[in-house]
Formats: sequence, C-alpha cells, structure tokens
Amino acid sequence: MMEIKNPAFNYETPGQNYSGIRKTDERIAAYVYEALASAKTVLNVGAGAGSYEPADKYIVAVEPSAAMRSQREKSKKVPAISATADSLPFDDRSFDASMAMVTLHHWPDMNKGLKELRRVTKEQVLVMTFDPDALNDFWNVNYFPELIEVERMRYPKIDFIIKSLGGNCEVKSIPVPFDCEDGFQEAFYGRPEAFLQKEVRMAQSAWGFLSEGLEEKYVKALADDLASGEWDKKYGHFRTQKNFTCALRLIVARP
Repeated sequence: MMEIKNPAFNYETPGQNYSGIRKTDERIAAYVYEALASAKTVLNVGAGAGSYEPADKYIVAVEPSAAMRSQREKSKKVPAISATADSLPFDDRSFDASMAMVTLHHWPDMNKGLKELRRVTKEQVLVMTFDPDALNDFWNVNYFPELIEVERMRYPKIDFIIKSLGGNCEVKSIPVPFDCEDGFQEAFYGRPEAFLQKEVRMAQSAWGFLSEGLEEKYVKALADDLASGEWDKKYGHFRTQKNFTCALRLIVARP
C-alpha cells in the first residue's frame, strides 16, 4: 500500500493554469451562498484562486501558495494572506463565517486547522469536500484505481470533520451539473475526453501523487476505450445525465 507523507500538492509547478480550470460553478455556489446567509465578514482558508468567494461579502483570504496567490489577480479577487490553516493569525470570533472549499486534503494537520476555523468564527463554518466513502460510485475508479486510492487516503472522513468542528453540523450532498465549470474529477462524469487533457489533470492534485508512468498508462487506457467505443458501451448514459450526485459534500457547522 502506498504512503502519503505530505498531503499538500506543490502548486508552484510551472505551467499551472489552476484558475482557468478550477472556476466557480454558480449552481454549486448557490448552496454555499445560501449557507453563508446574512454573514457580512467571511474568512476563506486555503482560498486558492478564489473560487466560491461571494462578491457581496467582506472576504479575508488565507493561502500559503505563492503561485495560487498570484492567480487570484486573474480572477480579480482580493489579495490573500500568506498563512496556514493550523495557525490562523486572527483573534477569537473575528469573522461572522468561514469557509474551506475543497482544501482540507492539503492540510498536514486537519484537526488543528478545523479547530482554528471554529475558533476564529462566530457563526457558521462551511467545508466543501469529497466523501472518501463514496468515491467508488464514480466510473473513474475502474480506469484510475490508484488515483482514487490517493483521494481516499487524503480526504478526511465526514465524521472526522464533524467531530473536529464540535458537532452540530448539517451535511449536504451536492449534485454536480453536466457542464460544471469547476474542473474537479466528478465535473467530467459525462465528458470523459477532458481527462485526456494534461491541463485538466494538472488542476486535479491527486495526479501528482501517482507512481511514475502510471498517469500515462491510465490516460492511454481511457483513450483506447473512448476510441473503440468501449467507454460509451459501459458508461455512455452519463453523456445525457443532467447532473450527478456522488461524493461532493457541503458541511455546515454551527456553534
């Protein structure tokens, strides 16, 4: 079994176009904005290029990667503070709400980071993540098995998140639309050709943890099945499915 000593992905890699692939999908964002409700000040930790930051709130962003902070300019987002989740440079209850959007799996100390989110937040803490227990429900497990094993090892269990945030959590399963703007893996459930694009894979951090040569092997196997029609024979119904509810979760924790 493989071992992942550091779950964080190196976003300083040359050629990254993360902000061009991982964009806000407004239909998914609607769940986030509804959960933020009347909060006026919002902290976004592991903010990346700024996806899912609402325009009508006062946003403070925290992002340790220089490359990701620089990409916020392209998205016309507020500059981010260079800090980490496990040591937030803010007083207790500094923000009405806080959010961590598909970032927990990069945190070396998730428990401490989640407790820090709770500490600096007066009301709701929002965590968007993927449920590791639901990853087998997506067809890519049959094409990229080690990739899914990487994801399963990095994503925290939902119960772990709830416990770290002190309980009193609502867990929502989020449907992913067919033409999802955010380029995580499930976004391409009905558009498998996207996985053949290096640029798309570079914006999905799990690919960076594969054994040497395995990425090329997986991509070739999928390309061959797409060319022969084998993928469509097995999974073609996804091409006409309007949305797909699989592992994407929004956890809303209240004090």
